[in-house]
Amino acid sequence: MHWDDLRVFLAVAREGSISGGARRLNVQHSTVSRRLLQLEKDLGTRLLERKPSGYELTEAGEELKRSASRMELEFLDCEGALGRQDSQLCGDLHVTAINNMASSILMPMFARFSAAHPGIKLHIEVSNKYVSLADRQADIAIRLTNTPLDTLIGARLTTVASTIYGSRTYLKELRASGQPPRWLGVDCCDFHHNWTQQACPDHDHQFFVDDTLLTVAALEQGLGLAYLPCFMGDSNAGLERYCAPDSSFDLGLWLLYHPDLRRTRRIQTFREHMLAEVAGQAALFEGNQPSPGPAH
Repeated sequence: MHWDDLRVFLAVAREGSISGGARRLNVQHSTVSRRLLQLEKDLGTRLLERKPSGYELTEAGEELKRSASRMELEFLDCEGALGRQDSQLCGDLHVTAINNMASSILMPMFARFSAAHPGIKLHIEVSNKYVSLADRQADIAIRLTNTPLDTLIGARLTTVASTIYGSRTYLKELRASGQPPRWLGVDCCDFHHNWTQQACPDHDHQFFVDDTLLTVAALEQGLGLAYLPCFMGDSNAGLERYCAPDSSFDLGLWLLYHPDLRRTRRIQTFREHMLAEVAGQAALFEGNQPSPGPAH
């Protein structure tokens, strides 16, 4: 067995499909399929069974995954130890982040890291869902939470404040009319969904969105009110706060990684970079902007 073949197998085992493994490794689908077939031939046993929902590991596949994962940990530990002796930073770094952050306030920070460390191949992957760092679906996760998993380590980057926003035109009309506000139905994340249910318990929504960037676009069209992180709402000239931020809606912004990666130099370098970068934008994240107009 060769380590490269095991890397291919682990990628498919973790992603649940050959196409997913190919995307993870940035290689052709045919290459992954060929390497897997050769590995099964060399071992003389089936490692994967095709199911309607994707690929499932056989008993031999499960055993190989455990063994290969242990080998991977040894490799990462060795890489981390040697990396501290080398002045050059290189290798792949997979970072998963929330879409509305990755495509806006975080992107310049990522760009500056990439420019400062050209030897690192930075992969930014957006997801609002759970990503298993233990299964190496990503090296680092940047997440909004007040309860990070205790199996992970990392750093709290800052506090992210949120409040209610609407378009300037809509809020002017709303305050002049004295009518009850219209609320967008949102399902971009559990936080915004639950907060909206509390604010609008009758669930009388005419317009629904399932992504924060869509929420911004709908608010710009004067379709009602919705919760947004202050770093998004305050940066949009067409939007205005309906009320001041409430600290009960504050969330921690965490940079998280698996303990097995704590000695990896590029992980630590990225961690220190993001701590410094986010500290420079703390006021925007924390909603420390001039007071909004009177709440209704």
